[in-house]
Amino acid sequence: MSEEHPFAPYVRILARGKTKSRPFTGEEAEAAMAMILAGQVRPEQLGAFLMLLRFKEETAEEIAGFVRAARATFDLPGALPGVDLDWSSYAGKRRQLPWFLLSALVLAQNGVRVIMHGTEGHTPGRVYLRDTLETLGLPVSNSFTEAAAAVEAAGFAYLPLEVLSPVLREIINLRPVLGLRSPVHTVSRLLNPFSATHVLQGIFHRGFQDTHQVAAQILGYSEVAVFRGEGGEIERRPNKPAEVFTLSGGALGEENWPTLIDDPVQPEDADMDISRLARIWRGEEDDEYGAAAVAGTLAIALKLLGRAGSIDQADSDARAMWQGRDRTKMGLAA
Repeated sequence: MSEEHPFAPYVRILARGKTKSRPFTGEEAEAAMAMILAGQVRPEQLGAFLMLLRFKEETAEEIAGFVRAARATFDLPGALPGVDLDWSSYAGKRRQLPWFLLSALVLAQNGVRVIMHGTEGHTPGRVYLRDTLETLGLPVSNSFTEAAAAVEAAGFAYLPLEVLSPVLREIINLRPVLGLRSPVHTVSRLLNPFSATHVLQGIFHRGFQDTHQVAAQILGYSEVAVFRGEGGEIERRPNKPAEVFTLSGGALGEENWPTLIDDPVQPEDADMDISRLARIWRGEEDDEYGAAAVAGTLAIALKLLGRAGSIDQADSDARAMWQGRDRTKMGLAA
């Protein structure tokens, strides 16, 4: 009889039926993900592992363990730049342009150091951040060192997931094969590769806010805001109220943010012309929904960063910051 594969016990924990299956401990999750990232798992095992987790839904402890394993593999430069805000982008946009990018660029223009990271292409018919950056002539970093230099020079950098973790990128790309997203979508959002002091999180499906929130708390992140954003991205829907799950000083909390425009119908952009973002930035075109999405998202970031003491102040300051942007340059410092 052949010897049992070392990863088999992790599949068995999840698959022993209704009465004997159980979630992983944080340590088990970390060990299992470490084996996956090291290429020590057979394809059959990986598929079973991912879909069993998807069926039962991952716990905050499991997510935190998976994130710890991934962060341990990062090839970080010797001296990390100070980063104020970690901003993940893994969903892509289908109904509206990625207005959130303009929010991040306004922050960078106002002295906030922002690291964005994400991936693209796993779901057809969506506009992804990397494509948006390349269309607008904004930089995409090809290494941790490049990203560190970009943050130091301009206050903004974007790191593709294949730089952070090629294996996680390969797993996300299994979505068309498996037919479902895997827990790696949640894991990737929480990677915070440069250990930013503040972390923004966007989710699509209701009920996952507290999973992200508690996983962040387990990971030792101190200042976090999680909300259900447009299309699953970190973008406030201005025609809907926003329930924001927070960590402040490591303590769990919730905030209720109001609607910003009266029309309750979610508009849909049939063209998804990325170049419009540049024209809106320069003031050559107007878009009521887009401007409200930019300012509304910016407000949540300002509150998280401690630059506004209340929701009303954050919304007011964000509108003023958006209106006062340097329109000659898309947000990046000289």
